[in-house]
Amino acid sequence: MALNDYRTTMQGCTRCSYCKFITLAHVKSWRFTNGCPSIAYKGFHTYAAGGRLSAALSLLEGKSGYTEKFKEIVYQCQLCGLCDITCKLCRYDMDVLDTLRELRFKMVEDGQVLPQHTSLINNLRKEDNMVMKSGVGRGKWAQGLDVKDLSEVQGPVVFHASCEASFDKGMEKVARTAVTILKNASVDIGIMGQDEHCCGGKAYDMGYKEEFNRCAQNNIQAWTKAGVKTVVTSCSNCYFAFKRLYPKEASANFEVVHTVEFIDRLIKEGRIKFSKNVPVTVTYHDPCHLGRLGEPHVPWNGTVTKVFGQITKHVPPKPRYIGAWGIYEPPRDVLKSIPGLKLVEMERIKENAWCCGAGGGVKETYPEFSSWTAGERIEEAKSTEASALVSACLQCERNFMDAIKGKDQKMKVYDIVDLVQQAL
Repeated sequence: MALNDYRTTMQGCTRCSYCKFITLAHVKSWRFTNGCPSIAYKGFHTYAAGGRLSAALSLLEGKSGYTEKFKEIVYQCQLCGLCDITCKLCRYDMDVLDTLRELRFKMVEDGQVLPQHTSLINNLRKEDNMVMKSGVGRGKWAQGLDVKDLSEVQGPVVFHASCEASFDKGMEKVARTAVTILKNASVDIGIMGQDEHCCGGKAYDMGYKEEFNRCAQNNIQAWTKAGVKTVVTSCSNCYFAFKRLYPKEASANFEVVHTVEFIDRLIKEGRIKFSKNVPVTVTYHDPCHLGRLGEPHVPWNGTVTKVFGQITKHVPPKPRYIGAWGIYEPPRDVLKSIPGLKLVEMERIKENAWCCGAGGGVKETYPEFSSWTAGERIEEAKSTEASALVSACLQCERNFMDAIKGKDQKMKVYDIVDLVQQAL
């Protein structure tokens, strides 16, 4: 599609400001009412979804052109999707998030990019990762685990480690722990090793659609050759790419499961049994890409018409992604099943969760904004009196750790698999 295909969404914004806050029915206090990090941080309407829709329409109609300020408005956004689901509560026909993405696609096509993004994309093209590392030794994180390499043999289940777990020493333990837990539960799991490819999800959010398509084709071909039926990952960004984007862009016929879903399934089947108490009070952070953006892709090939020349009508009705069917209960069920552990909830949870701040290329381009966003979530976690902030996303966990570092914060950050391992 092209930006012009979303003209109806741009023209349909009524400036209701729903995109700025969490859904009003779930507001518990004024302190944690904000939903959109960029409008909360900048304080001007143009940094909200409604303002960006106006900017996109102005550009489309030739009333404004590209400037450095325009680029900042577009790219200083994590694309967390909160605005999209709150907008759809009263405007089912609005495709806010898709419009914002399409605007980035157009900007990349027109050469209106950020130098920090260019460096990331160049590394993706050269080294097949978005973390500015050499691609050599991508599978070294699994040394000593005695897990089969599906680039050499076939297997039904592949664990996709992600760029973060493959190259960030602080995050590789999550992948190692996840694989160990699954292996000990007799899951016939393997890895792609050096032949694992970047999911391309971050490139997609930054506006580089061609690079995303290349990543998707590389992974799909590798999995098909290896006889893979199920793809498991601990990375929520990868989960979103595989579950929501791959079926839309390519022929991907794989079951996609996040590690917490798999572990929850194994616990309920009696294949994972806990023997140790973990006496800790935790609060759970819903990752955007696992929660409100974690709904599966539903294909639609209908037509758009106008009733009385004004009211947009999709025939047949278009899928409505409202975040309600994201992955919310499996991580909570896993945490609740751990002996001695107490789960307390923050005010903004599930489809109303506050973003960690790292997505959409923001951490690499606007680090202060990214850190502020993470800090807001940490303050919310502290308000629950939990001693640990738990999530199921490597990028979220890294951003929280970086935000806490050097600030005399006592809040600990865990991945769910860390606590599962402690209970075994």
